[in-house]
Amino acid sequence: MMKGLKWIFPALLVAAPLAAQASCESVKADISQKIINNGVPESGFTLEIVPNDQADQAGGQVVGHCENDSHKIVYKRGGMEGDTTAPAAAGSSEDTPAA
Repeated sequence: MMKGLKWIFPALLVAAPLAAQASCESVKADISQKIINNGVPESGFTLEIVPNDQADQAGGQVVGHCENDSHKIVYKRGGMEGDTTAPAAAGSSEDTPAA
C-alpha cells in the first residue's frame, strides 16, 4: 500500500502546475462573457488567440493572455473598421500584475 502512495505525491507535484495554467479557450470564454455582460452584443466583437509574436499584427487590442503567457487574446470590435477600443472590463484576472 505504501509503495503505491509514494508515487502519488510526485505525480501531484508535477500535475499541479499544469492544472494551474489556464487554457486559452477558457480565458477567451471568460473575457467574452465579461464583454457581453458589459452590453456589447456577441456579434459586435471577435476575440482571437494568437502567439505572442503575432499579437501586434493581429490588428486589435490585447485583452488577455494564456498558456503561461505564450499566447495573447486580441479583441476586435465588429462592424467598425479600425475601432478596437476594448470595454473596460474586458481583461482577465490573468492580466493583473504580480505583486
